[in-house]
Amino acid sequence: MLLELAQWLGQDIRGFNVFGYITLRAVLATMTALTISFLFGPAFIRWLAEKKIGQPVRTDGPQTHLSKSGTPTMGGGLILISLGVSTLLWADLSNRFVWIALIVTLGYGAVGWVDDWRKVVYKNPDGLSARAKYFWQSLIGLVAAIYIAFSVSAPDNARVVDLFIHWVGSGFTQALPASADLIVPFFKSVSYPLGIFGFIILTYFVIVGTSNAVNLTDGLDGLAIMPTVLVGSALGVFAYVAGNAVFSKYLLLPHIPGAGELTVFCAALAGAGLGFLWFNAYPAEVFMGDVGALALGGALGTVAVIVRQEIVLFIMGGVFVAETLSVALQVSYFKYTRKRYGEGRRILRMAPLHHHFEKSGWKETQVVVRFWIITILLVLFGLSTLKIR
Repeated sequence: MLLELAQWLGQDIRGFNVFGYITLRAVLATMTALTISFLFGPAFIRWLAEKKIGQPVRTDGPQTHLSKSGTPTMGGGLILISLGVSTLLWADLSNRFVWIALIVTLGYGAVGWVDDWRKVVYKNPDGLSARAKYFWQSLIGLVAAIYIAFSVSAPDNARVVDLFIHWVGSGFTQALPASADLIVPFFKSVSYPLGIFGFIILTYFVIVGTSNAVNLTDGLDGLAIMPTVLVGSALGVFAYVAGNAVFSKYLLLPHIPGAGELTVFCAALAGAGLGFLWFNAYPAEVFMGDVGALALGGALGTVAVIVRQEIVLFIMGGVFVAETLSVALQVSYFKYTRKRYGEGRRILRMAPLHHHFEKSGWKETQVVVRFWIITILLVLFGLSTLKIR
């Protein structure tokens, strides 16, 4: 929005042309999202408290968490407002990748909002049923996957439509160009053609899986939001490289025309996340709820697929991966032992993983900060793939 204004003013006043630089607009997007969070955060939290939108706490969890009962939740709405407004102000609104990232983020946020609202307002402990939640997550993820499959292979939406028509006309046998291959980091020329169906399936699982992984991680004050900010910021670097023909060629990454504009989106995400952390840091004044966790996870997955860094996302988001695996292993082992021995047994003291460490004697702040440190190391490791090949 402001970019179009700056371009119009730049016809007469050359100084406004500086806003054409993605890096400047990324910085301004971060600052704008932070400012919105700081200005409207207190009022938003008061509104949640007045509506009695409080967080229910598991009675079987750590006893220290019982004091959190009633803390306002659904604070992820503040993140989405800050992220959305900042992106609309500073991003190029003619860019198709910005819109698909926003649509997925807000779509998953809507699913989370309905789930949270039913839980805390209607006092329905099940919220949105697991089947309904997964259906809407899958629908949004699948539509996004189909669009992205063709958009990363075409310079504009007109070519996207042409590619889709040719694919249908070819009997669903048409292949995608090399830019859509699965890239293996740390190797100069190792990549695997996925085919259109393979690309769609992988994208679907990345978006839906990352969304649920962030949601599972969101269990302690500040635990999920800081890794999200770190990973999102790193993906912004990959987006800038992928969108720049010179840098992508030099660093042996596929050039995705238009992907660079996602740097602004990622910067807005980082600013919105840091602004939320101001209120979510221990002891938290507000929790993000599913509305924030599902949306942020969907955003990370979408950006990672567009810039062709699915494996790097897996590396940098190692904390999210570990939390998800801990739940999967705990549930699977419990069901297996109950069937075989007549009683369920557990691998961990409690799942997700952060609760296991709490049960083992770690303080909540220790778990959170140590998981942050691990994420910083993993993000640096992921960024090293830009050059180490």
